[in-house]
Amino acid sequence: MANVPWAEVCEKFQAALTLSRVELQKNPEKEPYKSKYSARALLEEVKALLGPASEDEDERPEAEDGPVAGDHALGLPAEVVEPEGPVAQRAVRLAVIEFHLGVNHIDTEELSAGEEHLVKCLRLLRRYRLSHDCISLYIQAQRQGFAMLPRHQVICLPWPPKVLGLQVGCPPLDPTERFLPEEEKLTEQERSKRFEKVYTHNLYYLAQVYQHLEMFEKAAHYCHSTLKRQLEHNAYHPIEWAINAATLSQFYINKLCFMEARHCLSAANVIFGQTGKISATEDTPEAEGEVPELYHQRKGEIARCWIKYCLTLMQNAQLSMQDNIGELDLDKQSELRALRKKELDEEESIRKKAVQFGTGELCDAISAVEEKVSYLRPLDFEEARELFLLGQHYVFEAKEFFQIDGYVTDHIEVVQDHSALFKVLAFFETDMERRCKMHKRRIAMLEPLTVDLNPQYYLLVNRQIQFEIAHAYYDMMDLKVAIADRLRDPDSHIVKKINNLNKSALKYYQLFLDSLRDPNKVFPEHIGEDVLRPAMLAKFRVARLYGKIITADPKKELENLATSLEHYKFIVDYCEKHPEAAQEIEVELELSKEMVSLLPTKMERFRTKMALT
Repeated sequence: MANVPWAEVCEKFQAALTLSRVELQKNPEKEPYKSKYSARALLEEVKALLGPASEDEDERPEAEDGPVAGDHALGLPAEVVEPEGPVAQRAVRLAVIEFHLGVNHIDTEELSAGEEHLVKCLRLLRRYRLSHDCISLYIQAQRQGFAMLPRHQVICLPWPPKVLGLQVGCPPLDPTERFLPEEEKLTEQERSKRFEKVYTHNLYYLAQVYQHLEMFEKAAHYCHSTLKRQLEHNAYHPIEWAINAATLSQFYINKLCFMEARHCLSAANVIFGQTGKISATEDTPEAEGEVPELYHQRKGEIARCWIKYCLTLMQNAQLSMQDNIGELDLDKQSELRALRKKELDEEESIRKKAVQFGTGELCDAISAVEEKVSYLRPLDFEEARELFLLGQHYVFEAKEFFQIDGYVTDHIEVVQDHSALFKVLAFFETDMERRCKMHKRRIAMLEPLTVDLNPQYYLLVNRQIQFEIAHAYYDMMDLKVAIADRLRDPDSHIVKKINNLNKSALKYYQLFLDSLRDPNKVFPEHIGEDVLRPAMLAKFRVARLYGKIITADPKKELENLATSLEHYKFIVDYCEKHPEAAQEIEVELELSKEMVSLLPTKMERFRTKMALT
């Protein structure tokens, strides 16, 4: 290196960084790693110019190699050792080069070579890793080692708490400063900013690790902390930050923590609205105009998270207020109204405990979105309708991107969620005619899907839709029967309507049941666990539907009762042969046993009456 000016070495290193970070965006489509390979060549040149590390700096037992080795394996001293002297300085500079070569190989999907370079980096740093000059590089090298491991290997996590919490005193040296002239060294403010970013990245990786280990509470905590820090240090890409916040909301929704979920989604909306308004940086190189498809996709995904929020909040309210037959229980509704004041009184204390995003104007903007959306369970139709309309707004927004031509599964899931919103809204509606119209809307949006889908490729989805349509017709028929019961003398139009709804429900339940048959059209002797309950419910409802057909023909009515009995007997016989099935349909099984006992007597009376006439 004596023959090469130090300034030239530094220039080569800086050129390598530029190729890796900036020129990457300009690579031709057929050579996506062209600039990475050029950067690698320059890094190898710098490594050669620095010369080999001394034997003392590079020695280490083979068994201890690996990017996830612990502190004892690294042979680290208890005290902080600063890299003083030319030998130590060269070792640290070589560690910087090995780190960037490791990242370079990982980025080009050469994981084995990347690991080798990271091991060399950690080996060179082993004595100095807690020093002011090396702590930042050490943490980054450790993190890169974890990032390249498969999920099943991410079990051992030597994240030293004292390293993760090292945020006091003079900010550590940034690794790139090893190749900067003294007059170009970073300010303390810039060093602090970069080290804060390193710490934030560690929280982000911890969130991923805990997610892989299925420790979801800790994963959510670290994810929330990461997002909060990114806002505090203004180091985020609006699209990426928004989708991560929206995804975090789903964890809170599943935990029924609706205030926290609303906060995440509101923050996602506000930050997503910044897309294209923030100038590009090293961390956020893309502008909105460069990623139009990604922009619209993420917008649709955030909309789907809002749909789940509205739907789950309404469904949770329904579960809290329904009686044993699924209708609104007025006593339970009154109890929940009495508890509402207590929930409102506790709101402030709950909010103080929650991790809040943003400060100042950003906090105000997020609060403005939150105030328009309730986090409390709706207790009547008007409150439920507000949530329904919000959910429906996001349904239309999601469908703008997730269209059936190109996003079949996603489109169908959005439509099913839309149908579910109507279904739960109907629970809060007291007017039976309006409830019928809501179920009719569900059918209108679901039936076209059965025409568009190939049952061979979308068997499971087809089954779901067939069952849901059948259930919608079934609910409509029950409502029409209830309306007819209120009339002294129902006219033929109402009777015809009831029978048509009955026929449609039977059609779709039968399509669902037929989809369970084998290629020889034989119904299975043993029904799979995943479809056992829906299959038994379909059989039960078919039995009930045949018993509800209105006809003036005694012979036809007898045939319907016989078919009804056949389906009730199937349920009873199946549960006798497969006792484990009984717990899936306890209520329906008891009713089926009762009908198997009563229907033969009723049918015999019919036969006697027919013989006399």
